[in-house]
Amino acid sequence: MYNKLPEFLDRTEAEKLGELKEERVKVNRSAKVVKGGRRFAFSALTVVGNQDGIVGFGFGKAKEIPSAMQKAFKDGRKHLVRVPRVETTIPHEIEGIYCSSKVRLIPASPGTGIIAGSTVRAVLELAGVRDVLTKCYGSTNPINLVKATIVALGALRTKEEISELRGVEL
Repeated sequence: MYNKLPEFLDRTEAEKLGELKEERVKVNRSAKVVKGGRRFAFSALTVVGNQDGIVGFGFGKAKEIPSAMQKAFKDGRKHLVRVPRVETTIPHEIEGIYCSSKVRLIPASPGTGIIAGSTVRAVLELAGVRDVLTKCYGSTNPINLVKATIVALGALRTKEEISELRGVEL
């Protein structure tokens, strides 16, 4: 189980990626009551990725939805993580925890698809993972679920990385 956000890609690496796709996960409206009535503000949560092993998340706030989305996309480019994959799935089973949200990711055989809720599905699709089983425990707050999924994906290791870390040949 991992509960710490992973190291994000350097700015120079992120700029070399070029075209990134964006998916809106949640737009939240909040109101401030003033003398003349209510003033609305919006916050947007987006997931950004290239569908080839790079994924990130962004959060932006503004008085209007389009500008909140722009801020979220710009923030997402700063929070990119590299995701190791084995063919179309993940290398091993893993859990990610963020606040009171817990996400379990389980590798699946080819053709299974992404068995996940909409929040976790958005992250996995933009990461380029096509076959995986997931289960969410605890809070289903979209912000915490996205961050828990990023924590889990950032903690994945391939066989080669593990053998190199341990100094053992497989």
